[in-house]
Amino acid sequence: MTWYVGTSGWQYKDWRGLLYPADVPVRRWLEEYTAHFATVEINNAFYRLPSRETFEAWRDRVPPDFVVAVKASRYLTHIKRLKEPAEPVDRLLTHAAGLGDRLGPVLLQLPPTLKADPALLDACLACFPASVRVAVEPRHDSWWTPEVREILQARRAALCWADVRARPVAPLWRTADWGYMRFHQGRAKDWPRYGRQSLQTWADRIAHTWPDAEDVYVYFNNDPNGAAVEDAKVFARTARRLDRTVTRTP
Repeated sequence: MTWYVGTSGWQYKDWRGLLYPADVPVRRWLEEYTAHFATVEINNAFYRLPSRETFEAWRDRVPPDFVVAVKASRYLTHIKRLKEPAEPVDRLLTHAAGLGDRLGPVLLQLPPTLKADPALLDACLACFPASVRVAVEPRHDSWWTPEVREILQARRAALCWADVRARPVAPLWRTADWGYMRFHQGRAKDWPRYGRQSLQTWADRIAHTWPDAEDVYVYFNNDPNGAAVEDAKVFARTARRLDRTVTRTP
């Protein structure tokens, strides 16, 4: 199907002059972003869950082919720590439903201090309807067990592949018929950029794991100095050379 390539957020002041022309006001940056990209990850939903009305307003401002991934609120992942998930999951989905058919995957980024609790994860994933794609980004090494992998597979949840300083921080498990990848910080000279070889290696890994008939969502979270925009461009070109179908990039 498609590799959805975008960035984690779009409201960064240092992108003015790089992605956003100087004469475009901040209130029009989302429209400008959608002219260059066909997907975004709403990273700030983690800090404060937007209202349903805000999600509806975003839906009305983006084109029909645009896909929005939503990072789950920290209330679910960091305050409740996945316990009693029914109410926070319902609230998240009720708000995000304002996106309509623009809603893409939901990302659960777990706190680095949360040790593996397979039953807790399973109960949380069970609260999501089958129609919602869920990616999970654990950040404690205790999660890397066969039991956790089996739960992700059974729930058809994608293990989020993540990179920090050009190295994977999780096992490269395929747990669903779709993939999710986050680039946090590269090692190239122009911090926090990624080098071309690193992006090529990741594109090869992803292409080897998911055939072109399956969707993969790739987001660059290294926003300072416009690094995410530049790396997304390079990564998309690399993926196209592998004969992958990639959404628009600058």
